[in-house]
Amino acid sequence: MTYVEGFVIAVPTANKAAFIEHARLIDPIFIENGALRVAECWGDEVPHGKQTDFYGAVRAAEDETVVFSWVEWPDKASRKAGMAKIEAMMKDDPRFDPSVNPVPFDGARMIFGGFETVFTLGRQP
Repeated sequence: MTYVEGFVIAVPTANKAAFIEHARLIDPIFIENGALRVAECWGDEVPHGKQTDFYGAVRAAEDETVVFSWVEWPDKASRKAGMAKIEAMMKDDPRFDPSVNPVPFDGARMIFGGFETVFTLGRQP
């Protein structure tokens, strides 16, 4: 089964276009290094919870939108190998240079994790 790495971030709503441009430059790197697909999902119907929610998880402000993203890998070993390659190239690849491709959100508030797929249903896109 595939291995999924998920991310939740708060992006200033005014930075939506900058976020998409940033993703267009960074996301292909995952595919180049073995990922099957990458999805960037701009919050549309994200409810506020009574006890917990996405907004609280990333301390989103009123002028920010919650973004949910994921990278799908063939398996955990592929993810480990791919991320090792990506980490090694971060210092040399201009796509990671903040003067070329500034990060349009506060990465310190990002939550992320790796997930083993245990069941899927439906067609793949």
